[in-house]
Amino acid sequence: MEITVRQGDSYWYYSQLFRIPLRLIIDSNPNVQPNQLYIGQRIKIPGFVTTNYQIRSGDTLWQIAVNRGLALDALFLVNPNLNPQRLQIGQVIRVPLRITWRLVNGNQNYDYTLMMDDLARLKNVYPFLRIPGIGNSVLSRTIPEVNIGNGNKKVHYNASFHANEWITTPVVMTFINDYLLALTNQTSIRGLYMAPYYDQVSLSIVPMVNPDGVELVLNGPPQQEPWRSRVVEINNGSRDFSGWKANIRGVDLNNQYPAKWEIEKERKEQQPAPRDYPGESPLSEPESIAMADLTRRKNFHRVLAFHTQGEVIYWGFENLEPPEARTIVEEFARVSGYRAVQTVDSYAGYKDWFIQEWRRPGYTVELGTGVNPLPISQFGEIYEETLGIFLAGLYM
Repeated sequence: MEITVRQGDSYWYYSQLFRIPLRLIIDSNPNVQPNQLYIGQRIKIPGFVTTNYQIRSGDTLWQIAVNRGLALDALFLVNPNLNPQRLQIGQVIRVPLRITWRLVNGNQNYDYTLMMDDLARLKNVYPFLRIPGIGNSVLSRTIPEVNIGNGNKKVHYNASFHANEWITTPVVMTFINDYLLALTNQTSIRGLYMAPYYDQVSLSIVPMVNPDGVELVLNGPPQQEPWRSRVVEINNGSRDFSGWKANIRGVDLNNQYPAKWEIEKERKEQQPAPRDYPGESPLSEPESIAMADLTRRKNFHRVLAFHTQGEVIYWGFENLEPPEARTIVEEFARVSGYRAVQTVDSYAGYKDWFIQEWRRPGYTVELGTGVNPLPISQFGEIYEETLGIFLAGLYM
């Protein structure tokens, strides 16, 4: 929601008027000097939209404001030319509306287009959100990163490395939405108020690492050649792509990292396949390169990669993980009910590479149980299990 600055207005006044943390207003207007506001300037207020209201017989602005839990002055800020003495029946005014519900509906087949539309809607309501692209997929789809908070602790979450594990994306997107709701409404999630974590943690989230693969699983082959024919060929002539984990080139993006990649290269698929082909070399794919570049640039303190399935958390690699990794994973296990497993006979994954290169905590979290792709009917249960991990990733 945008308002118009008047004589004597300040960010502090707006924060009190709309009951919005001052920091969120500052961060929603990055190109504005908070102490140099000028009359007529447009300022974004996060957590609100405006709706039309048609004046009826007997209406007063005070009654309209009270009925909506607003201060009277909030109406004047969104209607700068409004004359309260000259209200007319049928006149249309703008009324601020606080957003108290989710904009993201994760309980559905959640493809790339849905994700991008939801990110745009979230950005519009929560302009302190930063959503840069970190690179492009093989088919030139932008891979977005979501940034929330300004703290010194740098935490990263990602989802949908594997195409048929796409349910991880709406799970992560729902947490983003709930975090934003808690920040702007100053409410808690499971008893935790989020405002301190906004100040303490810089949270980075890549909700869909493999957009081309997710689109393939959910919507079938792309229209453009040669990809339309090529994916069918890689899939042994089948048009059932439910078992497809790889990117559109048939490379498994979570077998792409230089952490004993040679072992995986030797024992896994030797050519493009729906799953388990590590590629011709480490970091050969644009999606895996984008994630590696982001990780080097941001220098995260910990990373969590969300996959499916098994209700297990893998947290070690070659005994290179630091001592605190165990303490953290024990908390993850406690709040989710998932089982913590230190080592597994698998290499070249994103969290393996992170632990190897930085000697910091890295985790692969396997959500839900069953056969991939997990049915969307598991969404609610998976989200409730995972929510504790999302939160513990901030406070641990």
